[in-house]
Amino acid sequence: MITLGDVERAAQRIEGQVVRTPFLPSTTLSEITGANIWLKFENLQYTGSFKQRGALNKLLSLSPAERARGVIAVSAGNHAQGVAYHASQLGIPATIVMPLSTPAVKVTRTRAFGAEVILEGESLQQAAIAMQRIIEQRGLTLVHPYDDAAIIAGQGTVALEMLDTGQHMDAVVVSIGGGGLIAGMAVAFQGRDRSTEVVGVQSDRYPTMAKAVGQWSGGVPGGASMAEGIAVQDPGTLTLKVVRELVAHICVVPEARIEQAVALLLQIEKTLCEGAGAAGLAAVLAEPERFNGRRVGLVLCGGNIDNRLLVTILQRQLVREGRLLRFTVGLADRAGALGVLCTEIGKLGGNINTVTHDRTFLAADAKSVQVELEVEVVDAESGSRILSHLQSLGLRVVPGSA
Repeated sequence: MITLGDVERAAQRIEGQVVRTPFLPSTTLSEITGANIWLKFENLQYTGSFKQRGALNKLLSLSPAERARGVIAVSAGNHAQGVAYHASQLGIPATIVMPLSTPAVKVTRTRAFGAEVILEGESLQQAAIAMQRIIEQRGLTLVHPYDDAAIIAGQGTVALEMLDTGQHMDAVVVSIGGGGLIAGMAVAFQGRDRSTEVVGVQSDRYPTMAKAVGQWSGGVPGGASMAEGIAVQDPGTLTLKVVRELVAHICVVPEARIEQAVALLLQIEKTLCEGAGAAGLAAVLAEPERFNGRRVGLVLCGGNIDNRLLVTILQRQLVREGRLLRFTVGLADRAGALGVLCTEIGKLGGNINTVTHDRTFLAADAKSVQVELEVEVVDAESGSRILSHLQSLGLRVVPGSA
């Protein structure tokens, strides 16, 4: 079992080589959720993730012979960057195996830190098989992303920094992939402040740890997840033991809640999180009754998100908030009709993004046209006023896409 002493020694070992990230309250998120929300900004680490804590602690524990031969890791991105960066700082050759689906931003940054990147396999599991073959060929030392005592102890230093602020938390919510972060943090809180409830969170596409500890009776759908950093098929052996003993509850949240959390953190806190980094907030949004009125610490564990995915998330959030509408309107096919329609929308403050004018495939008859519009408004109430106004003019208005 990992001990508090292991975590404290890891903190001493990595001191000055990782950022001591802020731990700050959020007034607006507290108002939205009904909990007293505090945020641990691990997305501000140099590599954008807490992962470099465990990676550095592991690298510092290697013998001179192991350092000389080099290390290898399999990762979808954040662990890769942590290993690559600190290996370069220590002069240790690093090889990183990544699945083909890894976001480009993570592949690019890992290479920029000086590691050899090998892209192989459609999933982490397939990439791990390739990694084992390379270990046998080259004799490299594995730096496991989570199932390693040195890794777990290093990740636990996040909790020590939270505890050192003197701010007592009723609960802390931590994302779970393989379980390295939550295991290390649970050990630290168990040793320093047992009154703090440690809660995990997983996507409903990969609730593997929740299933392993008997808190999820459904299946593990798998597939694409916007929280790829915690999309892990199998929890660690070491981490499972700690989670089973020290973690009070695991929230399993839908992908839509994770999307919402990413958007809220960017809009409200002006901080960029990837899906895994925002999952803690997603848990509070999904299970508000569990956290209502309590002091809750959320670990923003990573900020490496693909730009295209971020754009999609923000647009989808506008739709959820009723600030981006798509609807179709039937018009008579005569000169000026489209101009009148656009003028009426503009009078009520609607900003038209796109217009599709069709008289062939979707029109009701040969003398009609159907117009599909995407309109941005200031709030949901403004959108409702526009639709009601158009209907009051006798127009056929259908919300949604044709």
